[in-house]
Amino acid sequence: MDKKSLTEKKSLDVVGIGNLNYDIIMLVDRFPEFHEKVQAKEAYFGLGGAAGNTISWLAVMGLRCGFVGAVGDDEIGNMHIEYFRGIGVDTGGIRRIPNRRSGVAIAVVSGQDKRIVKHLGANAERRISEEYLKPARHVHVSSGPESIVEEAIRAAKRAGATVSLDVGEAKLPESIGEVDYLMMNEDEYRRKFGSLDLRLCPARNVVVTLNGGGAALRNSDGEVFEVRGLSAKVVDSTGAGDAFDAGFIYGTLKGWSIVDAAKLGMLLAYLTVKVMGARTAVRNIGGIKKAAEHLGLELPL
Repeated sequence: MDKKSLTEKKSLDVVGIGNLNYDIIMLVDRFPEFHEKVQAKEAYFGLGGAAGNTISWLAVMGLRCGFVGAVGDDEIGNMHIEYFRGIGVDTGGIRRIPNRRSGVAIAVVSGQDKRIVKHLGANAERRISEEYLKPARHVHVSSGPESIVEEAIRAAKRAGATVSLDVGEAKLPESIGEVDYLMMNEDEYRRKFGSLDLRLCPARNVVVTLNGGGAALRNSDGEVFEVRGLSAKVVDSTGAGDAFDAGFIYGTLKGWSIVDAAKLGMLLAYLTVKVMGARTAVRNIGGIKKAAEHLGLELPL
């Protein structure tokens, strides 16, 4: 069967695999000292989780999406399921775990400095189903336990899907050479490889967001590119990397060059940091196109 015929048989464009959390974000002028209380100048409460944020963008942008994760048998779990169903995400891969609380992430933000405390909760119970991945053209995995990441990559490959991995601080999986698009920020890449030389990474394509904006890219032919970032007043950086991932994945699935895909990622990250909350800026293709035109950003939308 040729590649085109296989793609035509796929009923899902992207399946995300990762944590589902409830985010509590506080903006403060400064962090409290020991045993000190400070007043937050703003607060945000909403659904989060890296892969969930990425899938939220992609679904609203019009792609057919599913998700593999786990939530508790509680109000937060209900919210995740209802939210995804409301934007058209298939929830058949999300487990409901009795007598477990859903994951929670609490962030305190002062300027560009952020401190985060997480409770994994029911996220620890997510399971990879190769059967669920079979209809997917692409699988996006966010950082998680090494065993889950490894299993997800191998299952996705057996299912005939391309794979992107936003590895974060997690250990690189043994199957890193099978990853089609490895995504991380500059600090994460330097810690893992000792420099910013993208040739050191065995993934097929490498995408590194740079400190101060922009991204460095290496494609499967070994060519290296750099994309300039967009200047924005940062209100809250929560979910910016997840938004970048969404733009990049959308572009690659539409057949764009990795440079154009990264430009779209930069735009979605730019929109995200200007407001509080990981999903507040999520909008459809029409809204994204208007934002690109306003900024004079040329994209094949």
